[in-house]
Amino acid sequence: MIRWLLWLLAGALLGGIVHLVAVLMLPRTATQDAYTRLSPIAPVNAVVPVPEPTPQNSAIPFMDPAFASAVCRYDLSTGPIKLTVPISPAYTSVSFYTRRGVAYYAINDRSAGRRQIELQLMTSAQRADLPDDEEVTAADRLIVESPSDTGLILVRALAPEPGLMPAARATLSKATCKPDSGQAER
Repeated sequence: MIRWLLWLLAGALLGGIVHLVAVLMLPRTATQDAYTRLSPIAPVNAVVPVPEPTPQNSAIPFMDPAFASAVCRYDLSTGPIKLTVPISPAYTSVSFYTRRGVAYYAINDRSAGRRQIELQLMTSAQRADLPDDEEVTAADRLIVESPSDTGLILVRALAPEPGLMPAARATLSKATCKPDSGQAER
């Protein structure tokens, strides 16, 4: 009897290890991740609207139809980028993801405290190359360090009523994600 219990325990332990390894390896082997799915519609370092989700098709899984969404596929290999997002009347959020879909930073209109969310996105090496300017404080500019050279920025604006969706989309159409040409001047 004890021999059977040991075999069952060993089988359960081996099954648990195999399950854990499979769950951890699956995201690295997936070929249709969000970055790849958005490649045809989103050029690098530009904000583009994400098509509305339908029951049959969605560019990004589990999208909320009450939000207008836009995305920027960024590439920091040529230098930092500057992101500017105007605030919508209801709610605006910006989320940052690595190429593999790991979220590393998020900000919304309430925490930004301004009429627009404005920040610089750069790698740790690019941040280290910034000159130390005592006149420019951390409160004057927001710098986000990306753990990878490529990734996604998801911008979302809430439309509390269906009739306000065009206004939310119009707000997102004014968002920009472009190389930071003024970085050397700072």
